[in-house]
Amino acid sequence: MKAAIVFFFGISLLLTSCNNKSQKSDTETLGERHQQQKTIYYNGDIITMQGDNLNYAEAVVESDGKIIFVGSKKEAFEQFKEQVKKHDLGGETMMPGFIEPHLHPSIAATVLPNEIVAPYDWVLPTETKKGVSGHENYVARITESINSNATEESIYFIWGYHQLWHGELNRALLNKIAGNKPVGIIHRSFHEIFVNDAAIKMMDIKEAEFKNNPQVNWEKGHFYEGGWLALVPKIGNLFFEKDKYQGGLEQMTQLLLKNGITTIAEPGFPSSNFDLEYNYLKTEMDKKPPYDIYLIPNGTQLYGMKGNSNAKAKQFAETLADSFNTGNIKFLPKQIKLFSDGAIYSQLMQMKDNYTDGHHGEWMTPLDLFKEQMELYWNDGYKIHVHANGDLGIQMVVDNVAELQRKNPLENHQLTLHHMGYFTDTMAEQIAKLEIEGSVNPYYLWALADKYSEIGLGKERGENLVRIKSLVSRGVPVSFHSDFAMAPVEPLTLAWTAINRNTSQGSKFSQDQRLSVYEGMKGITIDAAGTLSLEDQIGSIEEGKQADFTILAKNPFKIDPMEIKDIQISGVVHKGQFHINKTAYLK
Repeated sequence: MKAAIVFFFGISLLLTSCNNKSQKSDTETLGERHQQQKTIYYNGDIITMQGDNLNYAEAVVESDGKIIFVGSKKEAFEQFKEQVKKHDLGGETMMPGFIEPHLHPSIAATVLPNEIVAPYDWVLPTETKKGVSGHENYVARITESINSNATEESIYFIWGYHQLWHGELNRALLNKIAGNKPVGIIHRSFHEIFVNDAAIKMMDIKEAEFKNNPQVNWEKGHFYEGGWLALVPKIGNLFFEKDKYQGGLEQMTQLLLKNGITTIAEPGFPSSNFDLEYNYLKTEMDKKPPYDIYLIPNGTQLYGMKGNSNAKAKQFAETLADSFNTGNIKFLPKQIKLFSDGAIYSQLMQMKDNYTDGHHGEWMTPLDLFKEQMELYWNDGYKIHVHANGDLGIQMVVDNVAELQRKNPLENHQLTLHHMGYFTDTMAEQIAKLEIEGSVNPYYLWALADKYSEIGLGKERGENLVRIKSLVSRGVPVSFHSDFAMAPVEPLTLAWTAINRNTSQGSKFSQDQRLSVYEGMKGITIDAAGTLSLEDQIGSIEEGKQADFTILAKNPFKIDPMEIKDIQISGVVHKGQFHINKTAYLK
Protein backbone atom coordinates (compact mmCIF):
# COMPACT_ATOMS: atom_id res chain seq x y z
CA MET A 1 0.00 0.00 0.00
CA LYS A 2 2.81 2.39 0.90
CA ALA A 3 4.50 1.66 -2.43
CA ALA A 4 1.27 2.36 -4.29
CA ILE A 5 0.81 5.68 -2.48
CA VAL A 6 4.38 6.69 -3.30
CA PHE A 7 3.86 5.69 -6.94
CA PHE A 8 0.69 7.71 -7.40
CA PHE A 9 2.16 10.65 -5.50
CA GLY A 10 5.13 10.51 -7.85
CA ILE A 11 2.89 10.41 -10.89
CA SER A 12 0.98 13.41 -9.55
CA LEU A 13 4.21 15.36 -9.10
CA LEU A 14 5.36 14.32 -12.57
CA LEU A 15 2.17 15.52 -14.23
CA THR A 16 2.34 18.77 -12.26
CA SER A 17 5.93 19.22 -13.36
CA CYS A 18 5.09 18.48 -16.99
CA ASN A 19 2.16 20.83 -16.83
CA ASN A 20 4.37 23.56 -15.46
CA LYS A 21 6.97 22.89 -18.14
CA SER A 22 4.46 23.32 -20.94
CA GLN A 23 2.35 25.98 -19.25
CA LYS A 24 4.42 27.85 -16.63
CA SER A 25 1.34 29.79 -15.55
CA ASP A 26 -0.81 30.32 -12.49
CA THR A 27 -3.80 28.03 -12.01
CA GLU A 28 -6.88 29.70 -13.41
CA THR A 29 -10.55 29.16 -12.83
CA LEU A 30 -13.16 29.64 -15.51
CA GLY A 31 -14.05 32.99 -13.97
CA GLU A 32 -10.44 34.14 -14.08
CA ARG A 33 -10.26 32.99 -17.68
CA HIS A 34 -13.07 35.36 -18.67
CA GLN A 35 -11.47 38.12 -16.62
CA GLN A 36 -7.96 37.71 -18.09
CA GLN A 37 -8.98 37.01 -21.68
CA LYS A 38 -5.38 36.96 -23.01
CA THR A 39 -2.56 34.39 -23.04
CA ILE A 40 0.99 34.90 -24.34
CA TYR A 41 2.80 31.83 -25.74
CA TYR A 42 6.58 32.21 -25.88
CA ASN A 43 9.98 30.66 -25.20
CA GLY A 44 9.83 27.94 -27.83
CA ASP A 45 9.95 27.35 -31.56
CA ILE A 46 6.63 28.72 -32.82
CA ILE A 47 6.10 27.57 -36.42
CA THR A 48 3.35 29.53 -38.14
CA MET A 49 2.92 27.37 -41.33
CA GLN A 50 2.03 30.63 -43.07
CA GLY A 51 3.26 31.03 -46.62
CA ASP A 52 5.40 28.81 -48.84
CA ASN A 53 8.46 28.69 -46.60
CA LEU A 54 9.27 27.93 -42.97
CA ASN A 55 8.47 30.89 -40.71
CA TYR A 56 8.89 31.32 -36.96
CA ALA A 57 7.36 33.74 -34.48
CA GLU A 58 8.75 34.57 -31.05
CA ALA A 59 5.37 35.02 -29.42
CA VAL A 60 1.66 34.51 -30.00
CA VAL A 61 -1.15 36.13 -28.06
CA GLU A 62 -4.60 34.58 -27.76
CA SER A 63 -7.77 36.23 -26.51
CA ASP A 64 -11.13 34.53 -26.08
CA GLY A 65 -10.13 31.67 -28.36
CA LYS A 66 -8.75 33.84 -31.16
CA ILE A 67 -5.19 34.75 -32.17
CA ILE A 68 -4.75 38.50 -31.76
CA PHE A 69 -0.97 38.86 -32.14
CA VAL A 70 1.88 37.03 -33.88
CA GLY A 71 5.34 38.56 -33.68
CA SER A 72 8.26 39.33 -31.42
CA LYS A 73 8.38 38.46 -27.75
CA LYS A 74 9.40 42.01 -26.84
CA GLU A 75 6.48 43.58 -28.65
CA ALA A 76 4.04 41.06 -27.22
CA PHE A 77 5.03 41.79 -23.63
CA GLU A 78 5.03 45.54 -24.23
CA GLN A 79 1.66 45.59 -25.95
CA PHE A 80 -0.14 43.18 -23.61
CA LYS A 81 0.78 44.11 -20.05
CA GLU A 82 -2.47 43.73 -18.18
CA GLN A 83 -4.78 40.78 -17.56
CA VAL A 84 -2.40 38.44 -19.36
CA LYS A 85 -1.51 34.84 -18.68
CA LYS A 86 1.98 33.63 -19.57
CA HIS A 87 2.35 30.24 -21.22
CA ASP A 88 6.05 29.39 -21.21
CA LEU A 89 6.67 26.69 -23.81
CA GLY A 90 9.84 25.69 -22.00
CA GLY A 91 11.76 25.22 -25.25
CA GLU A 92 9.12 23.00 -26.84
CA THR A 93 7.66 23.57 -30.31
CA MET A 94 4.24 25.00 -31.09
CA MET A 95 2.51 24.54 -34.44
CA PRO A 96 -1.03 25.10 -35.71
CA GLY A 97 -3.38 22.44 -34.37
CA PHE A 98 -3.18 19.28 -36.46
CA ILE A 99 -6.16 18.68 -38.73
CA GLU A 100 -7.57 15.28 -39.69
CA PRO A 101 -9.71 16.04 -42.76
CA HIS A 102 -11.02 12.52 -43.34
CA LEU A 103 -11.91 10.33 -40.38
CA HIS A 104 -14.99 8.26 -39.59
CA PRO A 105 -16.22 8.36 -35.97
CA SER A 106 -18.65 5.55 -36.78
CA ILE A 107 -15.76 3.31 -37.82
CA ALA A 108 -13.76 4.33 -34.75
CA ALA A 109 -16.76 3.55 -32.54
CA THR A 110 -17.08 0.12 -34.16
CA VAL A 111 -13.41 -0.86 -34.37
CA LEU A 112 -11.98 0.43 -31.11
CA PRO A 113 -14.23 -1.35 -28.56
CA ASN A 114 -14.34 -4.63 -30.52
CA GLU A 115 -11.64 -7.17 -31.30
CA ILE A 116 -8.77 -6.20 -33.60
CA VAL A 117 -6.75 -8.84 -35.44
CA ALA A 118 -4.90 -7.10 -38.27
CA PRO A 119 -1.65 -7.62 -40.21
CA TYR A 120 0.21 -4.99 -38.15
CA ASP A 121 0.15 -3.76 -34.56
CA TRP A 122 -2.58 -1.30 -33.59
CA VAL A 123 -1.85 1.16 -30.79
CA LEU A 124 -4.93 1.95 -28.68
CA PRO A 125 -5.15 4.41 -25.80
CA THR A 126 -4.42 1.74 -23.18
CA GLU A 127 -2.96 -1.23 -25.09
CA THR A 128 -1.42 -2.44 -28.33
CA LYS A 129 -3.17 -5.13 -30.37
CA LYS A 130 -0.41 -7.25 -31.88
CA GLY A 131 -0.48 -7.93 -35.60
CA VAL A 132 -0.57 -11.43 -37.08
CA SER A 133 0.37 -12.92 -40.48
CA GLY A 134 -0.22 -16.34 -42.02
CA HIS A 135 -3.46 -18.28 -42.40
CA GLU A 136 -2.88 -20.75 -39.56
CA ASN A 137 -1.78 -17.98 -37.19
CA TYR A 138 -4.80 -15.87 -38.09
CA VAL A 139 -7.28 -18.72 -37.65
CA ALA A 140 -5.68 -19.60 -34.31
CA ARG A 141 -5.92 -15.99 -33.11
CA ILE A 142 -9.57 -15.45 -34.05
CA THR A 143 -10.49 -18.91 -32.71
CA GLU A 144 -8.95 -18.04 -29.36
CA SER A 145 -10.70 -14.67 -29.32
CA ILE A 146 -14.09 -16.14 -30.27
CA ASN A 147 -13.82 -18.93 -27.70
CA SER A 148 -12.86 -16.47 -24.97
CA ASN A 149 -15.24 -13.62 -25.71
CA ALA A 150 -18.10 -14.44 -28.09
CA THR A 151 -21.56 -15.39 -26.85
CA GLU A 152 -24.78 -16.52 -28.50
CA GLU A 153 -26.55 -13.33 -27.46
CA SER A 154 -24.83 -10.80 -29.76
CA ILE A 155 -22.68 -10.66 -32.87
CA TYR A 156 -18.98 -10.74 -32.11
CA PHE A 157 -17.16 -8.41 -34.51
CA ILE A 158 -13.47 -8.80 -35.36
CA TRP A 159 -11.85 -6.16 -37.54
CA GLY A 160 -8.60 -6.32 -39.51
CA TYR A 161 -8.79 -9.35 -41.82
CA HIS A 162 -6.88 -9.14 -45.11
CA GLN A 163 -6.72 -12.05 -47.53
CA LEU A 164 -3.11 -11.37 -48.63
CA TRP A 165 -1.87 -11.70 -45.06
CA HIS A 166 -4.47 -14.08 -43.62
CA GLY A 167 -5.55 -16.38 -46.43
CA GLU A 168 -9.06 -17.39 -47.50
CA LEU A 169 -12.05 -16.81 -45.27
CA ASN A 170 -15.62 -18.00 -45.74
CA ARG A 171 -18.88 -18.80 -44.00
CA ALA A 172 -18.13 -22.52 -43.64
CA LEU A 173 -14.86 -21.83 -41.82
CA LEU A 174 -16.56 -19.40 -39.45
CA ASN A 175 -19.32 -21.94 -38.79
CA LYS A 176 -16.67 -24.47 -37.84
CA ILE A 177 -14.84 -22.05 -35.55
CA ALA A 178 -17.78 -20.31 -33.89
CA GLY A 179 -20.65 -22.79 -34.00
CA ASN A 180 -23.80 -21.12 -32.66
CA LYS A 181 -22.02 -17.93 -31.72
CA PRO A 182 -22.76 -15.19 -34.27
CA VAL A 183 -19.55 -13.75 -35.72
CA GLY A 184 -18.79 -10.98 -38.21
CA ILE A 185 -15.26 -10.60 -39.58
CA ILE A 186 -14.87 -7.05 -40.88
CA HIS A 187 -12.24 -6.61 -43.57
CA ARG A 188 -9.27 -4.33 -43.01
CA SER A 189 -10.83 -2.00 -45.60
CA PHE A 190 -14.13 -1.73 -43.70
CA HIS A 191 -15.72 -2.26 -47.11
CA GLU A 192 -16.41 -5.97 -46.57
CA ILE A 193 -17.69 -8.44 -44.01
CA PHE A 194 -17.81 -12.25 -43.68
CA VAL A 195 -20.55 -13.71 -41.47
CA ASN A 196 -21.48 -17.17 -40.25
CA ASP A 197 -24.89 -18.85 -40.13
CA ALA A 198 -25.59 -17.69 -36.59
CA ALA A 199 -24.88 -14.06 -37.56
CA ILE A 200 -27.14 -14.30 -40.61
CA LYS A 201 -29.92 -15.61 -38.38
CA MET A 202 -29.42 -12.79 -35.86
CA MET A 203 -29.31 -10.20 -38.65
CA ASP A 204 -32.64 -11.57 -39.86
CA ILE A 205 -31.66 -11.33 -43.52
CA LYS A 206 -32.61 -13.61 -46.40
CA GLU A 207 -30.78 -14.55 -49.58
CA ALA A 208 -33.66 -13.24 -51.70
CA GLU A 209 -33.01 -9.71 -50.41
CA PHE A 210 -29.61 -9.71 -52.15
CA LYS A 211 -30.45 -11.89 -55.14
CA ASN A 212 -29.69 -9.19 -57.71
CA ASN A 213 -26.66 -7.74 -55.94
CA PRO A 214 -23.45 -8.83 -57.73
CA GLN A 215 -21.34 -7.79 -54.73
CA VAL A 216 -22.79 -10.41 -52.39
CA ASN A 217 -21.61 -14.02 -52.24
CA TRP A 218 -24.29 -15.61 -50.10
CA GLU A 219 -22.65 -19.03 -50.03
CA LYS A 220 -19.45 -17.58 -48.56
CA GLY A 221 -21.29 -15.15 -46.29
CA HIS A 222 -19.37 -12.38 -48.03
CA PHE A 223 -20.75 -8.86 -48.50
CA TYR A 224 -18.44 -6.36 -50.21
CA GLU A 225 -18.57 -2.81 -51.60
CA GLY A 226 -22.18 -2.32 -52.84
CA GLY A 227 -23.21 -5.49 -51.02
CA TRP A 228 -21.77 -4.12 -47.78
CA LEU A 229 -23.51 -0.78 -48.34
CA ALA A 230 -26.79 -2.65 -48.85
CA LEU A 231 -26.29 -4.73 -45.71
CA VAL A 232 -25.28 -2.03 -43.22
CA PRO A 233 -28.63 -0.17 -43.05
CA LYS A 234 -30.39 -3.47 -42.36
CA ILE A 235 -28.13 -4.30 -39.41
CA GLY A 236 -27.30 -0.84 -38.09
CA ASN A 237 -28.94 -1.60 -34.75
CA LEU A 238 -26.37 -4.38 -34.19
CA PHE A 239 -23.50 -1.94 -34.68
CA PHE A 240 -24.99 0.76 -32.49
CA GLU A 241 -25.03 -0.98 -29.11
CA LYS A 242 -25.03 2.16 -26.97
CA ASP A 243 -22.42 1.52 -24.28
CA LYS A 244 -19.93 -0.10 -26.63
CA TYR A 245 -20.37 2.54 -29.33
CA GLN A 246 -20.02 5.42 -26.88
CA GLY A 247 -16.96 3.73 -25.43
CA GLY A 248 -15.45 3.65 -28.90
CA LEU A 249 -16.04 7.38 -29.34
CA GLU A 250 -14.39 8.03 -25.97
CA GLN A 251 -11.34 6.07 -27.10
CA MET A 252 -11.29 8.09 -30.31
CA THR A 253 -11.22 11.31 -28.26
CA GLN A 254 -8.26 9.99 -26.28
CA LEU A 255 -6.39 9.14 -29.49
CA LEU A 256 -7.04 12.58 -30.96
CA LEU A 257 -5.52 14.33 -27.94
CA LYS A 258 -2.62 11.88 -27.83
CA ASN A 259 -1.79 12.73 -31.44
CA GLY A 260 -2.26 16.49 -31.31
CA ILE A 261 -5.45 16.80 -33.38
CA THR A 262 -7.71 19.80 -32.80
CA THR A 263 -10.00 19.47 -35.84
CA ILE A 264 -11.50 16.41 -37.52
CA ALA A 265 -13.87 16.03 -40.42
CA GLU A 266 -16.01 13.18 -41.66
CA PRO A 267 -16.57 13.28 -45.41
CA GLY A 268 -19.53 11.00 -45.87
CA PHE A 269 -21.97 11.37 -42.98
CA PRO A 270 -23.80 9.20 -42.15
CA SER A 271 -22.25 5.80 -42.72
CA SER A 272 -25.58 4.02 -42.22
CA ASN A 273 -27.99 5.48 -39.64
CA PHE A 274 -28.26 9.26 -39.50
CA ASP A 275 -30.12 9.66 -36.21
CA LEU A 276 -28.13 7.14 -34.19
CA GLU A 277 -24.74 8.28 -35.49
CA TYR A 278 -25.53 11.94 -34.92
CA ASN A 279 -27.03 11.48 -31.45
CA TYR A 280 -24.14 9.35 -30.19
CA LEU A 281 -21.63 11.76 -31.68
CA LYS A 282 -23.38 14.70 -30.07
CA THR A 283 -23.28 12.94 -26.70
CA GLU A 284 -19.50 12.73 -26.98
CA MET A 285 -19.11 16.29 -28.28
CA ASP A 286 -21.32 17.66 -25.50
CA LYS A 287 -18.48 16.73 -23.16
CA LYS A 288 -16.50 19.55 -24.81
CA PRO A 289 -13.47 17.54 -25.94
CA PRO A 290 -10.52 19.57 -27.27
CA TYR A 291 -11.43 19.35 -30.94
CA ASP A 292 -14.13 20.38 -33.41
CA ILE A 293 -15.79 18.10 -35.94
CA TYR A 294 -17.02 19.06 -39.39
CA LEU A 295 -19.42 16.81 -41.30
CA ILE A 296 -19.84 16.48 -45.07
CA PRO A 297 -23.07 14.79 -46.16
CA ASN A 298 -22.84 11.36 -47.77
CA GLY A 299 -24.55 11.80 -51.13
CA THR A 300 -24.89 8.07 -51.65
CA GLN A 301 -26.47 7.33 -48.27
CA LEU A 302 -28.80 10.33 -48.51
CA TYR A 303 -29.82 9.14 -51.98
CA GLY A 304 -30.92 5.83 -50.47
CA MET A 305 -32.53 7.49 -47.44
CA LYS A 306 -34.62 9.72 -49.69
CA GLY A 307 -36.18 7.10 -51.92
CA ASN A 308 -33.33 6.82 -54.42
CA SER A 309 -33.70 10.47 -55.36
CA ASN A 310 -30.64 12.69 -55.79
CA ALA A 311 -32.81 15.80 -55.87
CA LYS A 312 -34.38 14.93 -52.49
CA ALA A 313 -30.96 13.99 -51.10
CA LYS A 314 -29.60 17.39 -52.06
CA GLN A 315 -32.66 19.13 -50.65
CA PHE A 316 -32.21 17.33 -47.33
CA ALA A 317 -28.45 18.07 -47.27
CA GLU A 318 -29.23 21.77 -47.46
CA THR A 319 -31.25 21.62 -44.21
CA LEU A 320 -28.53 19.97 -42.13
CA ALA A 321 -26.57 23.01 -40.96
CA ASP A 322 -29.67 24.82 -39.67
CA SER A 323 -31.04 21.68 -38.03
CA PHE A 324 -27.99 20.03 -36.50
CA ASN A 325 -25.06 22.44 -36.07
CA THR A 326 -23.79 22.97 -32.53
CA GLY A 327 -20.81 24.81 -31.05
CA ASN A 328 -18.43 22.01 -32.00
CA ILE A 329 -20.32 19.98 -34.64
CA LYS A 330 -20.86 21.68 -37.98
CA PHE A 331 -22.08 20.50 -41.36
CA LEU A 332 -19.99 22.17 -44.03
CA PRO A 333 -22.33 24.12 -46.32
CA LYS A 334 -22.56 23.14 -49.99
CA GLN A 335 -20.12 20.24 -49.73
CA ILE A 336 -20.95 16.63 -50.62
CA LYS A 337 -19.22 13.24 -50.65
CA LEU A 338 -19.53 10.79 -53.57
CA PHE A 339 -17.93 7.43 -54.31
CA SER A 340 -16.06 6.12 -57.35
CA ASP A 341 -14.31 2.76 -57.11
CA GLY A 342 -13.68 0.09 -54.48
CA ALA A 343 -11.26 -0.07 -51.57
CA ILE A 344 -7.51 -0.28 -52.05
CA TYR A 345 -7.21 -2.58 -49.02
CA SER A 346 -9.48 -5.07 -50.74
CA GLN A 347 -7.67 -4.68 -54.07
CA LEU A 348 -11.05 -3.72 -55.46
CA MET A 349 -10.01 -0.30 -56.72
CA GLN A 350 -10.52 0.00 -60.45
CA MET A 351 -7.21 -0.36 -62.32
CA LYS A 352 -6.67 0.47 -66.00
CA ASP A 353 -4.56 -2.64 -66.54
CA ASN A 354 -6.44 -4.82 -64.02
CA TYR A 355 -4.52 -7.10 -61.66
CA THR A 356 -1.69 -9.55 -62.17
CA ASP A 357 -3.77 -12.42 -60.79
CA GLY A 358 -6.65 -11.77 -63.21
CA HIS A 359 -9.28 -10.39 -60.85
CA HIS A 360 -10.90 -7.01 -61.46
CA GLY A 361 -11.97 -4.03 -59.41
CA GLU A 362 -15.45 -2.83 -58.49
CA TRP A 363 -17.43 0.38 -58.76
CA MET A 364 -19.00 1.63 -55.55
CA THR A 365 -21.56 3.68 -57.47
CA PRO A 366 -23.07 2.65 -60.82
CA LEU A 367 -21.48 4.91 -63.42
CA ASP A 368 -24.72 6.40 -64.69
CA LEU A 369 -25.79 7.25 -61.14
CA PHE A 370 -22.38 8.74 -60.36
CA LYS A 371 -22.55 10.95 -63.45
CA GLU A 372 -26.04 12.13 -62.46
CA GLN A 373 -24.82 12.97 -58.94
CA MET A 374 -21.77 14.84 -60.21
CA GLU A 375 -23.78 16.97 -62.60
CA LEU A 376 -26.45 17.81 -60.02
CA TYR A 377 -24.04 19.03 -57.36
CA TRP A 378 -21.56 20.61 -59.80
CA ASN A 379 -24.24 22.74 -61.44
CA ASP A 380 -25.24 24.12 -58.05
CA GLY A 381 -21.68 25.10 -57.13
CA TYR A 382 -21.01 22.41 -54.53
CA LYS A 383 -17.53 21.47 -53.42
CA ILE A 384 -17.52 17.76 -54.30
CA HIS A 385 -15.39 15.23 -52.44
CA VAL A 386 -14.90 11.90 -54.22
CA HIS A 387 -13.60 8.62 -52.82
CA ALA A 388 -11.33 7.32 -55.62
CA ASN A 389 -8.46 4.86 -55.34
CA GLY A 390 -7.29 3.20 -58.57
CA ASP A 391 -6.06 4.89 -61.74
CA LEU A 392 -9.22 3.88 -63.61
CA GLY A 393 -11.42 5.03 -60.74
CA ILE A 394 -9.59 8.36 -60.58
CA GLN A 395 -9.61 8.73 -64.37
CA MET A 396 -13.37 8.26 -64.43
CA VAL A 397 -13.77 11.20 -62.05
CA VAL A 398 -11.25 13.32 -63.96
CA ASP A 399 -13.11 12.67 -67.22
CA ASN A 400 -16.39 13.68 -65.59
CA VAL A 401 -14.83 16.93 -64.36
CA ALA A 402 -13.43 17.68 -67.83
CA GLU A 403 -16.87 17.17 -69.37
CA LEU A 404 -18.59 19.30 -66.74
CA GLN A 405 -16.05 22.08 -67.24
CA ARG A 406 -16.86 22.08 -70.94
CA LYS A 407 -20.60 22.23 -70.29
CA ASN A 408 -20.60 24.56 -67.29
CA PRO A 409 -17.16 26.05 -66.50
CA LEU A 410 -16.65 26.84 -62.82
CA GLU A 411 -13.82 28.80 -61.27
CA ASN A 412 -12.40 27.55 -57.98
CA HIS A 413 -14.60 24.46 -57.92
CA GLN A 414 -12.14 22.76 -55.52
CA LEU A 415 -13.36 19.25 -56.32
CA THR A 416 -11.22 17.00 -54.15
CA LEU A 417 -10.15 13.42 -54.81
CA HIS A 418 -9.80 11.43 -51.60
CA HIS A 419 -7.33 8.56 -51.02
CA MET A 420 -5.73 8.43 -54.51
CA GLY A 421 -4.00 5.08 -54.08
CA TYR A 422 -2.49 4.82 -57.54
CA PHE A 423 -2.25 7.26 -60.44
CA THR A 424 0.41 8.19 -62.99
CA ASP A 425 2.43 11.32 -63.62
CA THR A 426 0.40 11.94 -66.77
CA MET A 427 -2.78 11.84 -64.73
CA ALA A 428 -1.28 14.28 -62.23
CA GLU A 429 -0.84 16.72 -65.10
CA GLN A 430 -4.52 16.35 -66.02
CA ILE A 431 -5.54 16.83 -62.39
CA ALA A 432 -3.48 20.01 -62.11
CA LYS A 433 -4.88 21.49 -65.35
CA LEU A 434 -8.43 20.86 -64.20
CA GLU A 435 -7.62 22.45 -60.81
CA ILE A 436 -8.66 19.33 -58.94
CA GLU A 437 -7.34 19.03 -55.38
CA GLY A 438 -6.21 16.00 -53.42
CA SER A 439 -6.53 14.52 -49.94
CA VAL A 440 -4.38 11.41 -49.84
CA ASN A 441 -3.58 8.57 -47.48
CA PRO A 442 0.24 8.21 -47.52
CA TYR A 443 -0.02 5.19 -45.21
CA TYR A 444 -1.01 3.03 -48.18
CA LEU A 445 2.64 3.04 -49.21
CA TRP A 446 3.86 1.94 -45.77
CA ALA A 447 1.27 -0.78 -45.27
CA LEU A 448 0.69 -2.14 -48.78
CA ALA A 449 3.53 -1.41 -51.19
CA ASP A 450 5.67 -4.47 -50.47
CA LYS A 451 2.81 -6.96 -50.62
CA TYR A 452 1.06 -5.32 -53.59
CA SER A 453 4.33 -5.25 -55.53
CA GLU A 454 4.34 -9.03 -55.26
CA ILE A 455 0.61 -9.72 -55.61
CA GLY A 456 -2.01 -7.86 -57.61
CA LEU A 457 -0.26 -4.73 -58.86
CA GLY A 458 3.26 -5.82 -59.71
CA LYS A 459 6.52 -4.00 -59.07
CA GLU A 460 6.02 -0.80 -61.09
CA ARG A 461 2.57 0.06 -59.75
CA GLY A 462 3.10 -1.35 -56.26
CA GLU A 463 6.23 0.69 -55.62
CA ASN A 464 4.59 3.90 -56.83
CA LEU A 465 1.51 4.10 -54.64
CA VAL A 466 0.37 7.60 -53.63
CA ARG A 467 2.62 9.69 -55.91
CA ILE A 468 2.24 12.88 -53.87
CA LYS A 469 5.23 14.77 -55.31
CA SER A 470 3.69 14.47 -58.78
CA LEU A 471 0.80 16.55 -57.46
CA VAL A 472 2.65 18.98 -55.17
CA SER A 473 5.25 19.84 -57.81
CA ARG A 474 2.41 20.95 -60.09
CA GLY A 475 0.85 23.18 -57.47
CA VAL A 476 -2.00 20.84 -56.56
CA PRO A 477 -3.07 21.40 -52.92
CA VAL A 478 -2.72 18.09 -51.06
CA SER A 479 -3.73 17.18 -47.52
CA PHE A 480 -3.13 13.93 -45.63
CA HIS A 481 -5.74 11.85 -43.84
CA SER A 482 -6.02 8.56 -42.00
CA ASP A 483 -9.52 7.63 -43.16
CA PHE A 484 -9.49 6.01 -39.73
CA ALA A 485 -9.14 3.11 -39.42
CA MET A 486 -7.41 2.75 -42.81
CA ALA A 487 -4.40 4.30 -41.09
CA PRO A 488 -3.68 5.12 -37.45
CA VAL A 489 -5.05 8.50 -36.45
CA GLU A 490 -1.50 9.87 -36.28
CA PRO A 491 -0.83 12.97 -38.42
CA LEU A 492 2.92 12.83 -37.76
CA THR A 493 3.01 9.24 -39.06
CA LEU A 494 1.22 10.33 -42.24
CA ALA A 495 3.65 13.22 -42.76
CA TRP A 496 6.61 10.95 -41.95
CA THR A 497 5.53 8.48 -44.62
CA ALA A 498 5.14 11.20 -47.26
CA ILE A 499 8.51 12.70 -46.35
CA ASN A 500 10.51 9.44 -46.20
CA ARG A 501 8.51 6.92 -48.29
CA ASN A 502 9.66 3.97 -46.21
CA THR A 503 7.51 0.86 -45.98
CA SER A 504 6.62 -1.58 -43.22
CA GLN A 505 9.36 -3.87 -44.51
CA GLY A 506 11.97 -1.11 -44.60
CA SER A 507 11.86 -0.67 -48.37
CA LYS A 508 12.64 2.77 -49.79
CA PHE A 509 10.26 2.95 -52.73
CA SER A 510 9.91 5.71 -55.34
CA GLN A 511 12.22 8.12 -53.54
CA ASP A 512 11.67 10.70 -56.28
CA GLN A 513 8.20 11.16 -54.73
CA ARG A 514 9.52 12.22 -51.31
CA LEU A 515 8.25 15.53 -49.98
CA SER A 516 10.22 18.15 -48.09
CA VAL A 517 9.50 18.43 -44.37
CA TYR A 518 7.64 21.68 -44.97
CA GLU A 519 5.50 20.15 -47.69
CA GLY A 520 4.77 17.22 -45.40
CA MET A 521 3.75 19.40 -42.47
CA LYS A 522 1.48 21.49 -44.70
CA GLY A 523 -0.46 18.30 -45.38
CA ILE A 524 -1.59 18.09 -41.75
CA THR A 525 -2.08 21.81 -41.13
CA ILE A 526 -2.87 24.54 -43.68
CA ASP A 527 -3.52 22.26 -46.67
CA ALA A 528 -5.75 20.06 -44.52
CA ALA A 529 -7.73 23.18 -43.62
CA GLY A 530 -7.98 23.96 -47.34
CA THR A 531 -9.50 20.55 -48.05
CA LEU A 532 -12.40 21.61 -45.83
CA SER A 533 -12.46 25.22 -47.12
CA LEU A 534 -11.54 26.34 -43.61
CA GLU A 535 -8.13 27.86 -44.40
CA ASP A 536 -9.36 31.30 -43.28
CA GLN A 537 -10.18 29.94 -39.82
CA ILE A 538 -7.58 27.28 -38.93
CA GLY A 539 -4.43 25.61 -40.26
CA SER A 540 -1.84 28.32 -39.62
CA ILE A 541 -0.89 30.68 -36.82
CA GLU A 542 -2.17 34.04 -38.03
CA GLU A 543 -4.02 36.92 -36.44
CA GLY A 544 -7.76 36.44 -36.55
CA LYS A 545 -7.69 32.66 -36.72
CA GLN A 546 -8.88 30.24 -34.06
CA ALA A 547 -6.34 29.64 -31.30
CA ASP A 548 -5.73 25.95 -31.99
CA PHE A 549 -2.16 24.77 -31.41
CA THR A 550 -0.27 21.51 -31.10
CA ILE A 551 2.69 21.46 -28.74
CA LEU A 552 5.49 19.05 -29.62
CA ALA A 553 8.47 17.91 -27.56
CA LYS A 554 10.76 18.34 -30.60
CA ASN A 555 10.88 20.55 -33.67
CA PRO A 556 10.26 18.38 -36.78
CA PHE A 557 12.44 20.75 -38.82
CA LYS A 558 15.47 20.29 -36.56
CA ILE A 559 15.69 16.49 -36.33
CA ASP A 560 16.37 13.59 -38.68
CA PRO A 561 13.20 13.23 -40.83
CA MET A 562 13.14 9.54 -39.90
CA GLU A 563 12.37 10.58 -36.30
CA ILE A 564 9.33 12.74 -37.08
CA LYS A 565 6.71 10.06 -36.42
CA ASP A 566 8.15 9.49 -32.94
CA ILE A 567 7.88 13.10 -31.74
CA GLN A 568 5.96 13.22 -28.48
CA ILE A 569 2.86 15.42 -28.33
CA SER A 570 2.91 17.36 -25.06
CA GLY A 571 -0.58 18.76 -25.42
CA VAL A 572 -2.94 20.87 -27.47
CA VAL A 573 -4.52 24.29 -27.21
CA HIS A 574 -8.09 24.29 -28.46
CA LYS A 575 -9.88 27.62 -28.70
CA GLY A 576 -7.36 29.05 -26.28
CA GLN A 577 -7.64 26.29 -23.66
CA PHE A 578 -4.59 24.14 -22.92
CA HIS A 579 -5.06 20.36 -22.59
CA ILE A 580 -2.12 18.26 -21.47
CA ASN A 581 -1.50 14.88 -23.07
CA LYS A 582 -1.17 12.86 -19.89
CA THR A 583 -0.22 9.69 -21.78
CA ALA A 584 3.03 11.40 -22.77
CA TYR A 585 4.18 11.24 -19.17
CA LEU A 586 2.93 7.83 -18.11
CA LYS A 587 5.34 5.64 -20.07
